[in-house]
Amino acid sequence: MLAQAARQCNRRLTGNGGVRNLSPTKCSDRLSREKPMKTRVLGRTGLSVTELSLGGLFLSKFGGEFEQSRAAALRAFELGVNYVDTAPTYGNSEEVLGRILADVKAPLVLSTKLGGRPQPFRPQDKACLRQSVEESLRLLGRDRIDVLLVHEPDRPGQYDWWTRSPMWEPGAPVEGPVLDLLDELKAEGIVRFTGIGGTTAHQLACLAATGRFDVVLTAFNYSLLWREAEHEVLPAAKASRMGVVIGSPLQQGALARRFDDEVNHGAPWLSLPRRNQFKALYALLEETGLPLVECALRFVLSNPDISCTLMGARSQAEVEQNVAYAAKGPLPADVLERLDAIAAMVPFRPCEERPTLCFGWKGYKGPGPL
Repeated sequence: MLAQAARQCNRRLTGNGGVRNLSPTKCSDRLSREKPMKTRVLGRTGLSVTELSLGGLFLSKFGGEFEQSRAAALRAFELGVNYVDTAPTYGNSEEVLGRILADVKAPLVLSTKLGGRPQPFRPQDKACLRQSVEESLRLLGRDRIDVLLVHEPDRPGQYDWWTRSPMWEPGAPVEGPVLDLLDELKAEGIVRFTGIGGTTAHQLACLAATGRFDVVLTAFNYSLLWREAEHEVLPAAKASRMGVVIGSPLQQGALARRFDDEVNHGAPWLSLPRRNQFKALYALLEETGLPLVECALRFVLSNPDISCTLMGARSQAEVEQNVAYAAKGPLPADVLERLDAIAAMVPFRPCEERPTLCFGWKGYKGPGPL
């Protein structure tokens, strides 16, 4: 019944079937009345979180006016979303989210991060790190953080968190003042669970495999075409019973809409294997009739080892559309098999390729000289 309602809503949203005047709000209302949003367990935390959740990057000065951000977030919570992720480095996201949460009565699982604040940031200084946590609590209007992630601990030179690490010393434990602070914050009841949030394929897996953390957020390496996390990060997280959060399932916009002109005729920075891969993906979309965003979200949601997937919705309409797509459930097995074959065309990101592709970047021609 839910799948049938989702298909009907999607036809109306896209204008198929001759019905064009049903708003996304009415569509998602129908879905939410039919059945609550699906939840999954966030690994060993035991927390029940909605499989589609809210990323906080665009709930900030990066994402438009406050009222638009507020409308998007409140609509997500109305539709059942119960997990939201933010960070000190996401502009004023914590402040914006704190103002929004003042009007929210439903219980939420709130995740934020350590990293980048205060300036100058000193990742080996426990007092500096505690100050950042206190500022997060103040901005968010909370006395406790459900999940506190160490931000980008897998990228040496970004934040140098560790005094020892299996990233460069095989078999070594992970050590650093931040771990002592996390233990203290948990003992004090300020933080319930801890985790790591990164973007790499191997280094993040090394940290996940230590068993030291409850949750891993991995971004830019698990989506329709980018599968690097499948090789090490996801297996390591599963072995450690970690909750797995996927960031940027739309690859920071590369999978948010089609870029046929750039793929077929332009974008000199796009490698030939990646170009051919996009062409194959677009051909599959034409064959199946799947919208790109729907395909991208439902692909990630098809993996039972993923606890929740963050949507970076900028508007109420985007939230409603994404919730309607998620309500359709996993993609058919034959479509997943085709997508696996397309992903295998570029099994690892080419060394010259940015983590986020530059579609729409006027004047960008490539990485340039070393």
